[in-house]
Amino acid sequence: MSKIEVLTIHPLSADAQVKIRAVDAGVRLTDAGGWFAGEIRETWPPFAVKRNLSDKAQGSGTREERDELLSKAEIIYGGFPFPLDLCARAPNLKWFHQFPAGASNLMRGDIWKSHVTVTTSRGLGNTRGIAEYAVASILHFAKGLHRASVDRERKDFEHSAYRPVLLQGKTACVVGAGGIGLEVGQLCAVLGLRVIGTRRSVDPNAPLPPGFDRLGKPEELGGFLSESDFVIACCQWTPETTNLFDDRRFAAMKHGSVFVNIARGEIVDEEALVRALESNHLRGAALDVYVGEFERPPPARLRSNPNVLISPHISAGSDQSNSRPVELFCENLRAYIDGKPLRNVIDWDRGY
Repeated sequence: MSKIEVLTIHPLSADAQVKIRAVDAGVRLTDAGGWFAGEIRETWPPFAVKRNLSDKAQGSGTREERDELLSKAEIIYGGFPFPLDLCARAPNLKWFHQFPAGASNLMRGDIWKSHVTVTTSRGLGNTRGIAEYAVASILHFAKGLHRASVDRERKDFEHSAYRPVLLQGKTACVVGAGGIGLEVGQLCAVLGLRVIGTRRSVDPNAPLPPGFDRLGKPEELGGFLSESDFVIACCQWTPETTNLFDDRRFAAMKHGSVFVNIARGEIVDEEALVRALESNHLRGAALDVYVGEFERPPPARLRSNPNVLISPHISAGSDQSNSRPVELFCENLRAYIDGKPLRNVIDWDRGY
């Protein structure tokens, strides 16, 4: 039986490595997690390096040794950040699996729109944790908790500024009802919210997902926004969704509504968002992402606004390990060996 060279450049637990090797006797797994940290420091923006690598992560081996590992690899299990010149250095690479869910993470590298089959963990990451972040953001603004930090600075209470609202009977719109969006919708429904949403493809004959009251196509978004008290962006960043939320979209939203972005910063025209906030058209915005988040801190006009809750892309964080991405990789590895289609393959034309 011929060997299948699998290289992991993303840190994997011993248990995960055992699972991968157990897929087939022909699998030869080489663990190089952390080996490429040094060159990632040299090729990625310092802000991205600081956010994603610990000070202790300096890399291992020589450039020649790392090149040899890549040159042998038929399959690579990677994370973020990653070597930007993978394709150039891995001539035998047939399939690259990215541990994170977002396809746009790969845009910097030569793997983007290459001949290599690329899969992601889309819909299989910590969807529950991300949904909890979205709900926490909704509650943060619904109960006026964003005013507490203002009062702390003032060293006084302004009771009338809190304006708490009851979630029961309000409407939440999930923009991008995929794996994450479906989880967000279910959790919102538990709190008594009426849930509507949009997604790229909608089967009119299929039953609605659990928790959803209505599901429509992207062209119906304007109407959905006009009836929503909370809007949660969960969609992928593609050419079609770049600046999806602009002046027109924010104007279509209810006065006093809340915007939550757990997708990508680039789907938002941030100047339009600032205008909607400064005019008090929006009650608040929770942003786990922002434009250029891998290169620089968030813009001052967002960071300093008391009606903005902004965090460094931590919504998927958890105190519990998530084995689903490794399970997907193992399923796909079996399919690859058997010559069957893989799950979660990026469609370069679609962008995810």
